[in-house]
Amino acid sequence: MYLLEFQDERDALIRTQVRTDRLQLLFRQTFFSVLGSFLAALMLSWLCRERIEQQIILYWLVLLGASTLLRVTLLIAYFRSRPDTRTPQRWELKYWLTLILSAAIWGGGALALMQTHDLLTQTLVLLFTVGMSVCGVSCYSAYRSMTIVSIGLVLMPCSLWLLFQPSPTQIGMASASLVFASFVVSATRKLSEAMEKAFRLTREMEYAHSVATHAAHTDELTGLKNRRAFFQQAERTYEHCKQNQLPLSALMLDIDYFKHINDSYGHQAGDQVLRQIGAVICESIREGDICGRLGGEEFALLLTDTSLDGARATAESLRQAIAQLPCRHLEGITASLGVATMNAGDQDVHMLLNDADKALFRAKAQGRNQTAVA
Repeated sequence: MYLLEFQDERDALIRTQVRTDRLQLLFRQTFFSVLGSFLAALMLSWLCRERIEQQIILYWLVLLGASTLLRVTLLIAYFRSRPDTRTPQRWELKYWLTLILSAAIWGGGALALMQTHDLLTQTLVLLFTVGMSVCGVSCYSAYRSMTIVSIGLVLMPCSLWLLFQPSPTQIGMASASLVFASFVVSATRKLSEAMEKAFRLTREMEYAHSVATHAAHTDELTGLKNRRAFFQQAERTYEHCKQNQLPLSALMLDIDYFKHINDSYGHQAGDQVLRQIGAVICESIREGDICGRLGGEEFALLLTDTSLDGARATAESLRQAIAQLPCRHLEGITASLGVATMNAGDQDVHMLLNDADKALFRAKAQGRNQTAVA
């Protein structure tokens, strides 16, 4: 049951990431196509300027220019927004609205130019609308529905108008464009599916890598960092605090009479104690602090920007929380702690932890279930 829930959560996360990847690709591919759309309209208008009423061209270009400006504004707003706000829920509908508006203006304007009853003009207009459809395939490849809608709004009005004209040439042109559109619609399905698989495979590989990395750095019993990961991060944190002259304190924690717990009640009881203490430690630390299980019943914590008094208070809080843990078949759980703070004589984090370890041994020698300061 737990495995199924985990897989469902993973699949939901990957689907969300894939959808976001598609949106990012869509916006990256859009900028030049938006400008290219307006430039294509300018070129078509210039080629047909002597065959079409200037007023029709002017109205079309003004409307198309306004829609282009709107789409450019949307693109700028998207790229200026924070990365965490670039979600499909926030941007997809806005994109759809600007796309439909722009494509409808393009298709409507092309239809207005087509109705001049001049075969050369009709041929030029159809050629440009086919070209715009090809651009739509490349631009909206991540969204098959957008590709189909853009082709439908740009190419279909002219093609359907030609289809009902009396000239065989016009009917042939319309038939050719419709055949082209059908092939494009069929191709977009395969292209969209291939991109979906590529996005999903990439995200699944990233997820698997993150899971493997987490497993390699985590103690599976307590959820804390394992010994290797703890020291890797501890060394970086120590150097950072030393260079920036920030206080750094270390805590060493050892469960009292842990061997007795294992021998008397079994390793399952011992594992449960380790889990409980791991949970207490996780709840006690702040962001930026480091905690890990060094092995057996021994734990270590590094408290950044923390004085010796602050570390001592944290250690006492930990000790009391552990003493209050519920346990079955046990007399109680207690822990001994040693505290040390970084000083000028320390050369590395190992010396700091060694000082805390010496304090821990003193706490155990003095009767356990207490905190000793180096």
